[in-house]
Amino acid sequence: MTILGCIADDFTGATDLAGLLARSGVSVSLRLGLPESAPDGIADVEVVALKSRMSPVDDAVTETRAALDWLQASGARQFYWKYCSTFDSTATGNIGPVAEALLADLGGAQTIYCPAFPENGRRVFMGNLFVGRQPLAESPMKDHPLTPMQDSDLTRLLAPQLGGAPVGLIDWPTVAKGADAVREALADLSAQGVRHVVTDAVSDADLEVIARATSDLPLLTGGSALARPLPAIWREAGLLDGAATGFQPPVLPKGAVVLSGSCSAMTRAQVAHYKPLAPNYRLDPLALAKDGFAAARDWFAAQDPDAAVLIYASAEPDEVRRAQAELGVARAGDIVEEALAQIARDARASGRARFVVAGGETSGAVARALGVTRLMIGKEIAPGVPWTYAEDSQGALALALKSGNFGAESFFADALAALPPLRRCAEPATTPASDPSVAGVCIPPPRAAPNPDRAARP
Repeated sequence: MTILGCIADDFTGATDLAGLLARSGVSVSLRLGLPESAPDGIADVEVVALKSRMSPVDDAVTETRAALDWLQASGARQFYWKYCSTFDSTATGNIGPVAEALLADLGGAQTIYCPAFPENGRRVFMGNLFVGRQPLAESPMKDHPLTPMQDSDLTRLLAPQLGGAPVGLIDWPTVAKGADAVREALADLSAQGVRHVVTDAVSDADLEVIARATSDLPLLTGGSALARPLPAIWREAGLLDGAATGFQPPVLPKGAVVLSGSCSAMTRAQVAHYKPLAPNYRLDPLALAKDGFAAARDWFAAQDPDAAVLIYASAEPDEVRRAQAELGVARAGDIVEEALAQIARDARASGRARFVVAGGETSGAVARALGVTRLMIGKEIAPGVPWTYAEDSQGALALALKSGNFGAESFFADALAALPPLRRCAEPATTPASDPSVAGVCIPPPRAAPNPDRAARP
């Protein structure tokens, strides 16, 4: 039976959450998009990844409630609404409205908001969200092309989303006193009619206190890190046995593609770090709008299918604003996603099975282009970013779906190094015999699938 049912507002956020929970030894299944069939093959944790972060509020609420129905049918006993640890949402955004709708459907009286992820430098203190040492509104998130964050106070960010309903705060001095103090503070706020409560957290120990204090709430909301203490609490309650389960990665071809659509400061640094290490091609939304995708596809088709290549649209804020001014915000983003999705299809047709994808919107577009609907969760590459695995008609494939702000500058290289570099059968073995995970393994050359529209293009 599923213990925790999770709904994430984008694909990278879902893999972030799934990876942290899998780290605790529970079985985690990630569904990409709203499942179309009844629950089957249920895991300890079921995560439904939506693409609702930028959706109109009514659409986001409707889709999320449908995901809740599916998770309730899976037998989940508690539910988790996962959004970004930088609280990406404008005053008209849907973090608050979705939480209120879920709370109403579950008959809950109160929920908490805890986006803190100390391991990745996200902390909440006196209701203000910090990114590293910077308040959210002074961090690079202030220039986000879709959700520019102009306020660091989460209670002020939430209030207009909830129609001016009161938003409470459990401050850090209360959290520092322990779970009982947090429970008492929540009860006091509930008695005052406060249903929505932001919680401070500056360390993993704070998150454990909050998780224990709220273990009876039907709905938790936050970033991924708040969920990490939950499996230990379930084991103490007898809901899980003590055995941890592992996932055995499949054998994969060694060709890889890195697709980057995120324009976050960290992703731009990651692109700059990786460009000297691999053939690379930059997508310009203005050129794509004028000339289409043919040049990018032709460049990609000419690359060695055994090599790793980088295709990116990551750009500085001024360049992004220039494209948005000419094409419109939505079209500038959509055309990049369409191009990267097409390159992903071309990559799969060429036999590649290793995909590193940067950006939540880009990850959703690539996963849909590949026809991926369910992922099993492997080992983390960086905090909140695991390798995930799927199957299609060509066999197994691996995807690392990275939120724009996550990972070190070397993330792209680190991700590909985390998968064993398998050799072609015609090549001499170079893997030391002492490495039993890949020694002696070889794969046949890929057979490119026919691509009629490429043949027809002049």
